[in-house]
Amino acid sequence: MLLVLCVDLDDDLGRKTGFETPVIGRENVEEAAVALATADPEDSDVNVVFQGIHVYDELAARGETVEVAVVTGTEGGDVAANREVGEEVDTVLATLTTGEDVTAIVITDGAQDESVIPVIRSRVPVDGVRRVVVRQSQNLESMYYTIKQVLDDPETRGTVLIPLGILLLIYPLALIGTFFDLPGFVIGTTSALLGLYLISRGLGLGERLDDAVEYARRSLYAGRMTLIAYVVAAALLAIGGVSGLEALEGQRTAADGPLDAPIVLAALVYGSIQWFAAAGVTTSLGQITDEYIAGRLELRYLNAPFYVLAMAIVLHAVSAFFLQEVGMAYLATALTVGTLLGIASTLAFAVAESRLSEGRGRAERA
Repeated sequence: MLLVLCVDLDDDLGRKTGFETPVIGRENVEEAAVALATADPEDSDVNVVFQGIHVYDELAARGETVEVAVVTGTEGGDVAANREVGEEVDTVLATLTTGEDVTAIVITDGAQDESVIPVIRSRVPVDGVRRVVVRQSQNLESMYYTIKQVLDDPETRGTVLIPLGILLLIYPLALIGTFFDLPGFVIGTTSALLGLYLISRGLGLGERLDDAVEYARRSLYAGRMTLIAYVVAAALLAIGGVSGLEALEGQRTAADGPLDAPIVLAALVYGSIQWFAAAGVTTSLGQITDEYIAGRLELRYLNAPFYVLAMAIVLHAVSAFFLQEVGMAYLATALTVGTLLGIASTLAFAVAESRLSEGRGRAERA
């Protein structure tokens, strides 16, 4: 049995028409194609679905046992979309009542949708792939319309026009730089901007920045303590970095010469560890507060600030010992105190959590 699979990776059919997918059967697929063409006549997936119907009719006219279906992914066309297509293919295969082996012919409208073919092939043998290419008149009006449609797309504008605009600005900016006797600086700055833009597009930094801003906005309106804790922690980390550099500079001045790598590391840790510890305690307390407000707090979460303090005590003592600020007795005491602090907090909260669970169990049985 042949299965004609029309692939709509970004779910234009579901989003624009409200059809439940997958769509199975010629009549249902034709109804979906008409609905999508009515909702958006310019969508290329319209041609994919009609091409699937055309292939179905051709095969049926030859006496083949054939079925046609439309499977969709999710908006964005990423890994989640591929998984969604795979699940819908499974659904289609489960509805086929035939004792014959099933093979598929995949209909797509481009390379992006064809990225899902390995997912389909893992579920059913693929006999062929047909890419639908719409024939257009090659006159000037058609070319103008095509370019206009491409440039109306916000994603295309950001991807194509911004790098092109920066490249076109290099020459006039170089002329301005020559006038001010700074041609190298201007060209270098322009090139750096172009490089940063391309890297950010390649790594998807813009989307990550948008997600971070959205998370901060939700945290602000939801009254999350972690947002304030992160801001305070960032300030403490900056202060700690400066303090570490000052401690390193003091060691260089006292030594009046180059320092060994262990001494450099010890000086940086010695000057900054108290600030870093304060940042760690602040963020952990903020997280604990949010977990308590949300009703998800578990007693073992309270270990976090004690662990931070224990590590800070140990690192401060070790770095001070390397800088010859303290003796062996102080180092041994600090290591012991840090270890005992971590063990004591772990045991205390574990015992408290265990007894609390037992108390809840008795209350439920009563």
